[in-house]
Amino acid sequence: MPIGDFEKRFRSICLGYPGTTERLSHGTPTFFAGKQFLTLWLDGHHDHQFPHLWCAAPPGAQEELVSTEPSRFFRPPYVGSRGWLGVRLDGTIDWNEMQGICEEAFRAVASRKLIKVLDESRA
Repeated sequence: MPIGDFEKRFRSICLGYPGTTERLSHGTPTFFAGKQFLTLWLDGHHDHQFPHLWCAAPPGAQEELVSTEPSRFFRPPYVGSRGWLGVRLDGTIDWNEMQGICEEAFRAVASRKLIKVLDESRA
């Protein structure tokens, strides 16, 4: 999938959450729900020269995913110590799974009010 298509797909997912905004951070698309919850590194970043993302994650998710699927998930620099998750995007992408990862990232940082709006929109 061309890089621009990845960006459009993630933008569509992330901006679908209430109160979410996008702005560039370190020259790359980054999504916020009050606080930052996901950054796309489609050209790679630091020692990871492959397309990937960094995202907030619920407690314990990083440790579990990195230990069970280290070929797909990693502990990103800088934010990994806060439980954030690195996700490789250079293999086959399950977009339903990506939707779930993005939503968990949103829920990890969003206010109770925004989470309530999201849940009510789905009821």
